[in-house]
Amino acid sequence: MTDITETIRAEKSRTALSVQAGFLIIGLLLLLLAPFFFYPIFLMKLLCFALFACAFNLLLGYTGLLSFGHATFFGGAAYFTAYTVKAWGVPPELGILIGVAGAALLGLVMGYLAIRRQGIYFAMITLALSQMFFFFCLQAEFTEGEDGIQSVPRGHLFGLIDLNNSTSMYYFVLAVFVIGMLLIWRFIHSPFGMILKSIRENENRAISLGYSVARYKLGAFVMSAALAGLAGALKSLVFQFATLTDVAWQMSGEVILMTLLGGIGTLIGPIFGAGLVVTLQNYLATSEFPVTIITGVVFMICVLIFRRGIVGEFYASWIGRKLGFVYRR
Repeated sequence: MTDITETIRAEKSRTALSVQAGFLIIGLLLLLLAPFFFYPIFLMKLLCFALFACAFNLLLGYTGLLSFGHATFFGGAAYFTAYTVKAWGVPPELGILIGVAGAALLGLVMGYLAIRRQGIYFAMITLALSQMFFFFCLQAEFTEGEDGIQSVPRGHLFGLIDLNNSTSMYYFVLAVFVIGMLLIWRFIHSPFGMILKSIRENENRAISLGYSVARYKLGAFVMSAALAGLAGALKSLVFQFATLTDVAWQMSGEVILMTLLGGIGTLIGPIFGAGLVVTLQNYLATSEFPVTIITGVVFMICVLIFRRGIVGEFYASWIGRKLGFVYRR
């Protein structure tokens, strides 16, 4: 009887993996064909913010830490990349690496100070440190104040591919997005990621098992900051500028909204949330409807009806369970 049960479970697991792999392949094909049907700049913005939301979800959804200061890493990397590419003339791939390294360093400093507290105190510390960085960017000479760093050259990728071509730039952004998602997937399915989930579920029990919770939290914080920086660095090349908007507290609130709308603790939920918010901003920007009010209404509807987020509710539904999706929040 036990052998039969194990066989059924193994068969269901294989079916679930096949279904999920099929969804991923279809999604990748759609992204490859998307620039032939949609405006490439809009698509690149969507990919950048989707990666940003997934990086934030790594901290909130899988570690249980709510940060109000993730705009620091997103905007900080945008400034670092924009300045080094424009002022120092470094190639775009090196500029992105500098931006990611800068964001990781900021994450190390901010995380070291913030993880000493929990709950709302942790969130408030990240917000305070983020505001300090905002005023630094406002006053620093290299950021050019309220004007921001403008006319950032995209350059040539590895000296060969002209990123001034929108199609080439799109596929570069898509490649980086896919790499970032693979890193996140590997991170959350590694032993390190399993320990983070245990800390999220019961921190005291993780401590009693002998894990250094502070170190794991700091590692997750730095990883999340680096990936958020990757998204910000890409954004600065896509739009060819870095401004105070990228480091403002509203940006931190926006990424929280994206993650909650899509579903925290799911791999693709933040992608759907970012797609929804960016699409609303894009298509309502020239209309008479205030974008913030429409976004707020959508958020209230999701809170009242989709408590787990759009993707989270699908995972928890009968159809989602039959397809093999699991929601553990």
